[in-house]
Amino acid sequence: MRYMFLTSGAETGAIPPQAMIDAIEEMTEREIAAGRMLARGGLMPTAMGSARMESRRGQLKLTDGPFAETKEVLGGFAIFEFATREEALASLESFMQLHRQHWPEWEGFCEVRPMFGFGATSAALAG
Repeated sequence: MRYMFLTSGAETGAIPPQAMIDAIEEMTEREIAAGRMLARGGLMPTAMGSARMESRRGQLKLTDGPFAETKEVLGGFAIFEFATREEALASLESFMQLHRQHWPEWEGFCEVRPMFGFGATSAALAG
């Protein structure tokens, strides 16, 4: 099953230490070579051109960022293929350990979510 990791934290403007970047790159190379990591990406700060479109009461509203009311922002994502949820959680822990080890002052979280593809039906999603 495919899983998406979504990393979020306060947008402080701090740049990750080089050791953190190197550790993530090593993990990425290993996971891609093993066929588990399918895609990944980091996101630029919201001040560099973010926008949001809302749908409320049948109307669309576009708002340009940065968003002052935002306390935590999405910083990056990765898509993996794992056989079990337990594998996904083990990988998640390894990923977060890299943050703890190489960037201990960073505070945030990484959410893991199972994904469905375009062939999924409403019945399949309901369980």
